[in-house]
Amino acid sequence: MLVAISDGVWVASGPVSFLGLHLTSTMSVLRLGDGSLLVCSPLQLTAELLAEVSALGRVAELYAPNTFHHMWLADWIAACPGARVHAPAELAHKRPDLEIDRFHDRAPLLAAGEVFDGVDEVPIRGFRLRETALVHRAGRTAVVTDLVHNIGRPEHTWTKAYTKAMGFYDRVALSRMLRWTSFDDPSAARQSVDALLGHTFDALIVGHGAPIARDARALVANATAWLPTARRGNLPSRGFLKPCG
Repeated sequence: MLVAISDGVWVASGPVSFLGLHLTSTMSVLRLGDGSLLVCSPLQLTAELLAEVSALGRVAELYAPNTFHHMWLADWIAACPGARVHAPAELAHKRPDLEIDRFHDRAPLLAAGEVFDGVDEVPIRGFRLRETALVHRAGRTAVVTDLVHNIGRPEHTWTKAYTKAMGFYDRVALSRMLRWTSFDDPSAARQSVDALLGHTFDALIVGHGAPIARDARALVANATAWLPTARRGNLPSRGFLKPCG
């Protein structure tokens, strides 16, 4: 079921399991300036979910935000003829079955509104998942996927133990495992996160866990404080597991 987060922003969530963990995956629906919709990290397609989304408007853009969240993209492509598909370049190798119109991690940084009216893209350089964050300006909402988690207090025994060991139980944080393994250029990532923090947003949608309604910018800053200070003049680079949503 879709839930409104802010003006022109909705989310839906569904169960997901990987590494034996029991978590949720989040789909975002963003209204663009022309009234059409962008669907980010689509969930498993059902008639009910498609009807809810279609009632909001025409799906013009389908967005795989990183190399993990693509599991149900093909079904949405079939259900939304004419929608443009955006994904990181590496996904073309993982999913040769997908017809991808644009690689968001390789496209040049364009002026606000040149790609999506009312939504800004912020590529997270130096992150091996090749993630791009989104900022919905009217809704003052940022959308990240695996850059930050907010999984709360899961009751499942292994999930509880793992998230405690990896430092993201009951706090807005990034798993230590991702911190250790998923950054090939931490300085570039620092610059990218700083660029994200330079946008105005109050709310935050995360790929795993509950959306955050307020003070989101401060929470993202705290969750990414471990990244090193970016070196002056260092340009962000363009640059294991199954998909998690």
